[in-house]
Amino acid sequence: MNEAPPSLPPRRPIRDLPDELISQIAAGEVVERPASVVRELVDNALDSGATQITVRLLAGGVRLIAVEDDGCGIPQEELPIALRRHATSKITSLSDLETVATMGFRGEALAAIGSVSEMALLSRPAHQPGAFLLDARSGELRPAARGTGTTVEVKELFFSTPARRKFLKTDATELAHCIESVRRHALARPDVGFAIWHEGKLVEQWRATFTPGDANVQDALARRLADVLGEDFVAQSVAVQHRVGPVTVTGRAGLPDAARSRADHQYCYVNGRFVRDKVLTHAARSAYEDVLHGHKQPAYALYVEIDPARVDVNVHPTKIEVRFRDSREVHQAVRHAVENALAAPRAAALSAAPAEPAAAAVGVQASQPNLGSKQPQVQAWQAQAAIKFEERGHHVADLQ
Repeated sequence: MNEAPPSLPPRRPIRDLPDELISQIAAGEVVERPASVVRELVDNALDSGATQITVRLLAGGVRLIAVEDDGCGIPQEELPIALRRHATSKITSLSDLETVATMGFRGEALAAIGSVSEMALLSRPAHQPGAFLLDARSGELRPAARGTGTTVEVKELFFSTPARRKFLKTDATELAHCIESVRRHALARPDVGFAIWHEGKLVEQWRATFTPGDANVQDALARRLADVLGEDFVAQSVAVQHRVGPVTVTGRAGLPDAARSRADHQYCYVNGRFVRDKVLTHAARSAYEDVLHGHKQPAYALYVEIDPARVDVNVHPTKIEVRFRDSREVHQAVRHAVENALAAPRAAALSAAPAEPAAAAVGVQASQPNLGSKQPQVQAWQAQAAIKFEERGHHVADLQ
């Protein structure tokens, strides 16, 4: 028996979408959960030149997210403009977009956040005698009290879209994501202090370890890494410092002995921006391929500095994906940097070991009994890692 084909729905006319709906659609890309809001607001705080950023949360960020900074502030007349879609002070032309040097640049975040929450901006520039508070929903602008800087307060996230709110996890899980979001910023900015409060209690605090004029940036970075990731991370890692062509790679790479069961201590940055990029991840993992086996995950914090014109950060609204003009040069630089960083201490271990048969050099125990002398044992990965990258004959395929 032939069934009648389903009837087509009546055709609807093509119309312009209302602004509120447009903003909520945009918010779907930018605002996934409270941590997304925290990321965007901390980006803005850093772009304002803040040296101290405080994040206050209630219910994991669902009931309240307040981000306070001591940056340059927003003038009274610009507060309403700041809430418009595609309004920003960070770029003014296509050439600016092609050489982005700020954390934010799209001019979408505040409008998107305001469309799915109750938001208020409180700000005061240094030249302004007083602060002003703007209510995003009503548009009311009134005088208020505050020192120089900005506070953005976001209440009842997704109150206007309850279906999206149902997809959020427990308060504890959302809080963990918010902390991780701030942690990613903190690892890149040792010159800025960060504090996170939840339900009125201080849960994390990382004081600035670097001030302009300090001679040793690497020491300041190591102190920040120790504060954020733990002393063990620094103790069980080696410094990375490498420059080739237009690419500079710094940071720290964990020793193979410190490998973890999860990839939760893997941080990559490009020009100070935390990114998830297959080129960088593959390069870092490849540097360990001869010294780390099985499902163990290396720990590292790597910072890539490159001419902004050679990297496109305008790939996704969340700004954590990038596209390199020449992925091959970046891949080689990162792998080379980590390889050589791991090679240095291993070469020292090999030079300290007495001359013995080749079997001993790869960790095979000699059959003779130990006569009491304490001789350093060289593991197989130590012997392999002591061979510098350029001497191994690796070939890097173009990943683009």
